[in-house]
Amino acid sequence: MRVRTVALLLGLALAGTVQAQQFRLTSPDIKPGGTIADAHVFHGFGCSGKNVSPALKWSGAPKGAKSFALLVHDPDAPTGGAGWWHWVVLNIPASATELKQDAGRADSSSLPTGAVHVKTDFGGPGWGGPCPPAGDKPHRYNFTLHALKVERLDVAPGATASLAGFMVNANSIGKATLTGKYGRKK
Repeated sequence: MRVRTVALLLGLALAGTVQAQQFRLTSPDIKPGGTIADAHVFHGFGCSGKNVSPALKWSGAPKGAKSFALLVHDPDAPTGGAGWWHWVVLNIPASATELKQDAGRADSSSLPTGAVHVKTDFGGPGWGGPCPPAGDKPHRYNFTLHALKVERLDVAPGATASLAGFMVNANSIGKATLTGKYGRKK
């Protein structure tokens, strides 16, 4: 009985250690499953937000991560099943642990050195905030940070977000996701 108790306690302690090292993506601006604030909402298409990308932080990256990539996608967009790409950032250095608020500027001036934007479904690079159709149920915005086994992805200028996503997934050794929601009244 005593051996089982010790083994159980040891197992629980180790489980806590593993969980503490879990790859996590957080934001001081977005609570998991919470509503995305107007500051991060797109400015256009009938939306009047400030279009400032939220701050993101991560920890517990898998061993062997040589870079990171961030994919922000709305699977609820009425596009016939393709969803909508809001932000794609590649070649984030392995030493990085955050993207500061407004890192999504199209000119890349606020990204870590070496990181690059990929064109989104808004037609250009950088952050494009939420702006679902008025009257739709709140859409989900999935912020997924991938730890990659390569230092950089060679994506041609003008590549689509879908092509970048394919290359990211082919080189991913782990991922962490944070989901926020946003909806507009009629």
